[in-house]
Amino acid sequence: MRESKIKKQERMHIVLSLLKKEYPNAECALHHSTPFQLLIATILSAQCTDARVNIVTPTLFTAFPDAYSMSKAKLTDVEEIIHSTGFYKAKAKNIIACSQQIIKRFNGELPLTIEELTTLPGVGRKTANVLLGNAFGINAGITVDTHVTRIMNLLKFVQSTDAVKIEMNLIPLIPQDDWTVFTHVIIQHGREICIARRPKCQDCIISHYCPSSLSR
Repeated sequence: MRESKIKKQERMHIVLSLLKKEYPNAECALHHSTPFQLLIATILSAQCTDARVNIVTPTLFTAFPDAYSMSKAKLTDVEEIIHSTGFYKAKAKNIIACSQQIIKRFNGELPLTIEELTTLPGVGRKTANVLLGNAFGINAGITVDTHVTRIMNLLKFVQSTDAVKIEMNLIPLIPQDDWTVFTHVIIQHGREICIARRPKCQDCIISHYCPSSLSR
């Protein structure tokens, strides 16, 4: 039987409440000192682990700590530093171009809307949502990464691998004030319990509410 929107909202409320209690300190895993640095770290995190990005960014931000210095960086210098994050040529080109656009179009200040942010090179909805939610406390959308995609499909809240479709399906189910923390607790749950190749369903506090649970 197909689950109604109200039933989904009720189940999501329970799931989110349990996960917030389980992971009260869940937060953005990307290390940064400024909103600009979070933006760049998030761009680098595409197709790369947060742990790897955190290894690379101290060197990168020591050399180029802000939009102005990054906008003047040599492409080859940035490529060398971020090489291990993968797709380093495209990423280096994007973060330099992004920095230049921030200086040229926004007077060195980060824009605070998804619409403006996504006009910057290398910035999509996911990156914009990460920045707005974590650096500015603006819940403009829901960040959908691989953990969110996998776990929301397992929980049958969505049936899609398209990040934008998933976000649009989740928005009516989650209070806006929880949009940022939602992603944090789902990611932590995915790393600790709902592991892709070896889910610990027997240890999962939301297994009773998961149609895919092996322990039901």
